[in-house]
Amino acid sequence: MALEVAGAASISGLRSLTCMKHVGLNVASDTFMTYMYIGTRGGHIIVTADDPSCHSSQNEQDNRYYALFGGAPMLEPSTPMEAKEMTRIGFEISEELKSPILLRTTTRLNHARGTVELKNLQKPRKKGHFEKNPMWVTTPAIARDRHPELLKMLEKAEKISEKSQFNQIINIGKPTDWGIVTSGVSFNYVKEAAEDLKLNVRILKLGMTHPLPRKMFENFIKSCKNIVVVEELEPILENQLKAIAFDISYNVKIYGKSTVHFSRLYEYNPDLVTDAFSKIFKVKNPIYRPPASKIKIPRRPPALCPGCPHRATYYAAKKAQPKGVIYPTDIGCYTLGREKPLEMADLLLCMGSNAGTACGLAVATDEKIISFMGDSTFFHSGIPPIIDAAHHNHDVVITVLDNRTTAMTGHQPHPGNDFDGMGRPAKRIFTEEVVKGCGIELVEIVNPNDIKETTKAFKRALEFKGPAVVVSKSPCILLENRDKKKRGEKIPIYQINQEKCQRCKTCIGRFGCPALYFGKDGSVMIDESQCNGCGNCADICPFGAIYIKEEK
Repeated sequence: MALEVAGAASISGLRSLTCMKHVGLNVASDTFMTYMYIGTRGGHIIVTADDPSCHSSQNEQDNRYYALFGGAPMLEPSTPMEAKEMTRIGFEISEELKSPILLRTTTRLNHARGTVELKNLQKPRKKGHFEKNPMWVTTPAIARDRHPELLKMLEKAEKISEKSQFNQIINIGKPTDWGIVTSGVSFNYVKEAAEDLKLNVRILKLGMTHPLPRKMFENFIKSCKNIVVVEELEPILENQLKAIAFDISYNVKIYGKSTVHFSRLYEYNPDLVTDAFSKIFKVKNPIYRPPASKIKIPRRPPALCPGCPHRATYYAAKKAQPKGVIYPTDIGCYTLGREKPLEMADLLLCMGSNAGTACGLAVATDEKIISFMGDSTFFHSGIPPIIDAAHHNHDVVITVLDNRTTAMTGHQPHPGNDFDGMGRPAKRIFTEEVVKGCGIELVEIVNPNDIKETTKAFKRALEFKGPAVVVSKSPCILLENRDKKKRGEKIPIYQINQEKCQRCKTCIGRFGCPALYFGKDGSVMIDESQCNGCGNCADICPFGAIYIKEEK
């Protein structure tokens, strides 16, 4: 929807910027592919942030393929300054081509710091104007006419790429017949490694990577006998380089992923590139690596915050049906429920998939199913599968974890809030009302911090024949405590009565709050610096050993 909203603004003559992760473009691809056919009037940049090494994603797809697939011009910055400049100039390119363009970043670039030089800001346009055009209604006949126009646009874009300031040749040392082709953040590693190894090479640094500057490529190929291609993820530049070399019948040795000097997996870094160069150029690697330590560093996986209401929901669901349940899950903080001791995640594909896979499992198996999604996921893509569950009467329990925010990515608001992304008042949409409107007959609304009542609600939902939805409503503990502090309210700090504690490990071994830990003598302790005062540990303790020590 974000692409559709921004696309409509650009078609109306305004400049628009749409930002999403790589997997977000998957969701937007239906719009994107046809949008490339009809083009735009105002400049439109679509930022796609790839995630090599899957730091916070369910895959590490290479979205450069979307540029090839959709016929979109693409820019790839290597520094924060370039990211700003490519955005500025990208709007001009977009308007010249009358086409949206892709600006591809990666995790490492997005986490980089650098000096950024600002120029005079342009005055924003106030209102656009939609000019009717029959070529914007993509019936098959119109689409057939628009496809040739898309190809003509790419021809024009190639001429821009040939002259682009973002495509340049950089000499290191006294260049010989060796060349390096690279783009994006990998350029930084290439330049550093070439200088450290004192190589004599030409570097073809590409910033506009689609369409490629073919003549520039041909001339570069003819100036080299050996070319090294350094690009994260897929061998897209490498394969195009080989194709052009073949077309011009020029014999050049190309090193890259096909020669196994570089991997199609994960992020690159200076050490990796330097090591590969030392083997290709047959020079000594000056980087000293101390022997690997024999000490095994313990794994420190991320965990749900102390006091997170999702943990209480999971605990209650597990108490309601301890065994024989499949738990489809989704994208968000609550995905961390897969970790021990909760282990409440069995299947995850993409945002919104929890309810859809739950429906499929209900058809395919006779097992009990409880799926989980966050409230922002519910509004994004969780509603259609709930309608499907109601329509086909699938025997599933779908849980909406309503913590009133998009917690995982920075507490952005969503339609379940009474304000929008700009902080303006907005109509609040209630999850339970939407669910009832979708045809779900049994809707349980619970406060997960009341674990006993939440457990009973899950039992009723599991006993119900047909689709049931549990809406677990409690604000993110970080926001709740922030608001309490603003209001001057106190937050309770809990402690354990060691005389009552029987060390049954319920609080640590089953509930798993990170604020609880074992002392040196095996006693259960609470880290007051981590405790957020939810009180769930006191509720689940079978011996009443946990109590409020003080309020802060």
